[in-house]
This record gives sequence, C-alpha cells and structure tokens, in this order.
Amino acid sequence: MADINSRSSQLAAFDRLLTIMDELREQCPWDRKQTIESLRHLTIEETFELSDAILENDLEEIKKELGDILLHIVFYAKIGAEKKAFDMGDVINSLCEKLIRRHPHIYGDTKVKDEEAVKQNWEKIKLQEKGNISVLGGVPKSLPALIKAMRIQEKARGVGFDWEEKNQVWEKVEEEMKEFKEEFDVVKDAIDKEKATAEFGDLLFSLINYARFIEINPEEALERTNLKFIKRFQYLENAAKSAGRKIGEMTLAEMDVYWEETKKL
Repeated sequence: MADINSRSSQLAAFDRLLTIMDELREQCPWDRKQTIESLRHLTIEETFELSDAILENDLEEIKKELGDILLHIVFYAKIGAEKKAFDMGDVINSLCEKLIRRHPHIYGDTKVKDEEAVKQNWEKIKLQEKGNISVLGGVPKSLPALIKAMRIQEKARGVGFDWEEKNQVWEKVEEEMKEFKEEFDVVKDAIDKEKATAEFGDLLFSLINYARFIEINPEEALERTNLKFIKRFQYLENAAKSAGRKIGEMTLAEMDVYWEETKKL
C-alpha cells in the first residue's frame, strides 16, 4: 500500500507538473507542435485505456492512466493560456464554482432526501446554466450509441420522465422483442431491412432502459461479456493449436467441444 501524500505534497507535485509542461512546450519539438485539435484523438485513446484498467481492477495501471489524462488536461490549459483564453487556474476555479452551484444541499439551503433527489437537482441546475431548450441538449453527439442511450434515459429521469415499476419496463422490452421478431417472420418473402433495423434499435433501447432501471450499467455489462468471449475464444485457438489443428479447418461441432471446456475453467 502506497503512502498517501499530504495536501502540501500533492500541491507541490501539481506545481512540478505545471513547470514540466512549461518546459516541454518551450523545448520539445513534438510538444511545441501540438494543438487542441491534434490532442483530441489521443485524449480519447487515453480515456479508453483508463477504462480498460478500471475493468481489470488494476490500481497501479489506473494510477498511470490517470496521470496520462491529467497530462492532457494540463496540456489543453497550457494551450488555452497561450491563446489568452484560459489557464489552469481558470479551469480549476470554474470547476469549483460549478460543484458549489450544483450541490445546493451542501452549500445552500436546499433539502434533499436521497441520491435521486441530488441527481434531479443536478440536471435541473445544469439545464438552467446552459440555457438548453431541451433537457437532452447536453448529451454529446459523438458519444457511442449505447452510452448515449443510457445518458438520454438518465437525463429524462432527472426531470421525472421515467417508468414507475421495473415490470412496466420489462413489458416494454417484451413488446419490442415481439415487434422485432415479427419483422423476421419466416413466412415473409422479403425482410424490410429498414424497418427491421428500426425495430432492433427500439429493442436495444428498451433493454438498456431496463438495465438502467435495475441499476446495471449496460456498457460495463456488455464489455464484460466481450472480455469473456475473447478469453474463451483464445482458449479455443490455443487448444486447437496444441492438438495440431487449424481452427479455420475445424467443424463447428469440433470447436464447440473446446468451447464447452472453457466454461468449466
């Protein structure tokens, strides 16, 4: 277990990082060349790397990935200062002010009874701050579709637009499943791909809604299944290789024998 630094040590470490950023921006050809736009895709990559470390529950790797993201934040602030738009102090102070505004139950007279009330207050205050016409205006357009669906539903819930009971949500899932299945009824001569795609989207949206309602993160659940599949498939590949077989030349029944073995491990 690492020793936790004192507040003064943490502040000194942050000051050291700002100094290094200044030096790199002045002296390193690569760092001098970077812009807000050129850093964007790198920041996205670092965020996914942090996500991987979290899913693996690797605290040492989480520490490293947090450092990489912090570097990007400091980098953006440095470029902002050069453009005379904002600096690191502005970024931090703006964040502090936002946290105070959005926690009136801590820094004001607002009374809340539970976590859900806190979330609803947050969304209402955010809506007022941004001046959005729509509650959903704050959902980033570039979010992956699954995460976007979850955020849309959370935003709607934040202003009270949600189901009351989980059985109501599940009934919606079954309704959407029935409508999707009807589009693939074998007695039909041709499948309407456009309509089937729309029905499948409705089904996914309702499943995500149910997962959210019972407090399962659908993104995390799907990623765990992805990782489980990768692990089992790689076992299948290795087992086939050890037996002197090429996986591409095996029958599905032969591969299924190894696949069932992986489930018992």
